[in-house]
Amino acid sequence: MPEIPVFDGEAVLAAVSPEEAIERVREGFVRFAHGEWRMPPKIYLPAAPEGDGDFRAMPAAGGGLAVLKWVTSFPGNPARGLPTVTGVICVSSLTDGEPLALCDARAVTALRTGAVAAIAAQELAREDARSVGIVGCGLHGTWAARCLAAAEYGDGVCFDPDPDAAGALAGELGWEVGSRADALGQDVVTCVTPGHEPVVGTGDLRPGMHLSMLGADGVGKAEAEAEAVARCALFCDEWEQASHGGELTGAVKAGLVSGAEVTELGDVLVGRRPGRSGPEDTTLFDSTGLAIQDLAICHVLLEAHRRGDALARPVRL
Repeated sequence: MPEIPVFDGEAVLAAVSPEEAIERVREGFVRFAHGEWRMPPKIYLPAAPEGDGDFRAMPAAGGGLAVLKWVTSFPGNPARGLPTVTGVICVSSLTDGEPLALCDARAVTALRTGAVAAIAAQELAREDARSVGIVGCGLHGTWAARCLAAAEYGDGVCFDPDPDAAGALAGELGWEVGSRADALGQDVVTCVTPGHEPVVGTGDLRPGMHLSMLGADGVGKAEAEAEAVARCALFCDEWEQASHGGELTGAVKAGLVSGAEVTELGDVLVGRRPGRSGPEDTTLFDSTGLAIQDLAICHVLLEAHRRGDALARPVRL
């Protein structure tokens, strides 16, 4: 087997800018909405009883590439000095199946998660929305903030139970550290918490605000109370995934929300369905994370490598 390039996290983040991630993830949503890219359902493998997390297998194909993302979510890992998310993305040729690359899943996930937060704001927030609230300033919250800043949103307010995390992100972007209520008071609010308990209730909702909920990526997780979710104009990345393991799940199970009330972001991007209906809407976007987003980032990475703009370590399998 020929040598293939391996991209570590540093190489991924150095090769793909927030601006390019936003552009290409947007393109991925459009291609998926048009049926040009394919994505079978995500598979979850619980680690219990040995572990307190899960493994996820996420395939997608399009544009000449096929990817398989093998990624973990172990929320208890930070207490052990380990990252919550780890894994690898295998990239192959869609023409002949030849392995083309191995990529650090953690970095790709951070980039595409941040990119979709920016895209959702661009499509669903008020036209005059500018201020940003970040609830949860870990890795993915940090990249959501960076991508929102790259999309020209800000000033921002950062909140995290760890004041050092909030301070580091605010200092980097020239934003402010504030309380949860301060962050939720902004035009565009992005929540990136573990989803173990809600951080948004009905009393936090305001006409005209936009919420992106990025933390509830599995069964039993939620960042907003079900009643609060049901009071919003609802959008998601992909209905089947969001209704079974995302922010919408609790409201769906409670009978408060049905599929007819939820619009997929891709349908908004291609003009198939409308986004925000007016400036007074309270919009909520449920992001569960899609393999097509990872595929989009992998396209950028391999293109950069062919130009000589992405460093990789070659290995022979």
